[in-house]
Amino acid sequence: MLFSSTIFLFLFLPCVLLFYYILPRCVRNFFLFLVSLIFYAWGEPRVVFILLGTVAVNYLGGYLVERFRGQKRKVYSIIFVTVAVDLGILFIFKYLNFVTASLREIAGMEIVKTQIALPIGISFFTFQALSYVIDVYREECPVEKNIFNVALYISFFPQLIAGPIIKYKDIGCQIKNRRETLDGIALGMRRFCYGLGKKVIISNALAEVVDKIAVMDIGNVDGSMAWIIVIFYSLQIYYDFSGYSDMAIGIGQLFGFHFSENFDKPYTSKSLSEFWRRWHISLGTWFRDYVYIPLGGNRQGKRKTYRNLFVVWLLTGFWHGASWNYVLWGLYFFVFLLMERAFLGKLLEKIPSVFGHIYALIVVFFGW
Repeated sequence: MLFSSTIFLFLFLPCVLLFYYILPRCVRNFFLFLVSLIFYAWGEPRVVFILLGTVAVNYLGGYLVERFRGQKRKVYSIIFVTVAVDLGILFIFKYLNFVTASLREIAGMEIVKTQIALPIGISFFTFQALSYVIDVYREECPVEKNIFNVALYISFFPQLIAGPIIKYKDIGCQIKNRRETLDGIALGMRRFCYGLGKKVIISNALAEVVDKIAVMDIGNVDGSMAWIIVIFYSLQIYYDFSGYSDMAIGIGQLFGFHFSENFDKPYTSKSLSEFWRRWHISLGTWFRDYVYIPLGGNRQGKRKTYRNLFVVWLLTGFWHGASWNYVLWGLYFFVFLLMERAFLGKLLEKIPSVFGHIYALIVVFFGW
């Protein structure tokens, strides 16, 4: 179910809001969990069991980590198994088709072709589930004994299928204790409308132009058309992604939740480093906190810093999609970020900012 669909706008969301505010406060979280399952199961009911399995595994993992807190070997085993199950589920449903196809084509291995359907949003709710159990292990958030609170955190429909990626330590208190206000509801509606306008009025209109040029024979595409598709596609992606984030944040406010911002005027950046601090902020923060810093961050010399950046951007490419072009896309940005750390960043600080802005836009637009 899409936020911009008529069934969501005129049936699902109004009904959910109506019943939410009619019901007693003590059952509102459980109600939101149930409607989130309905939202997720709308297109393909079977995939809801993957979501429920993820909830069960990570709730149990967090509980057992706290239960055996003083026994390091057991805790390490619990964390390893929980993370392995999460990543195993993600691998099977998102990457197994890609791996088997690559082994057949590149290595010439005789492997049966797999055709496993990709459950929508699996990358997002898997990362949220992982952050919960890891934060419990790190003692950065208390273990949640109420399984429905964990279930709501992982499955909450506004950010279930396209983010932003929320951490339990940032939203756990809101799940248990929040207060809805008329001002908050008004702000939420306004934010939702902004996002809906970005998606329906701007992004969809740009997509029509891009799609028409994209299907043309390359011999009939001149330089002006090529620039149009580069610029329009870049704007289409931004207004689509940021519009969805705006809608998610707005819907959350309707129920008293406050999600962190996910986009901060990224196309005003004057370097690639700045751009990736402004674009899909929640994803960049996740990779920083759970991959880059645990690997050592920038505290162990230049070589290991570059290695850590390579790992992060290789994984970032894979996260966005299971195909080689996404891998190359991640490594493309790694090369520029590496150059900025090595020497280009200092140069950008010395030249007029307009040149840094042009450089960032050209690299990003061609990257898309």
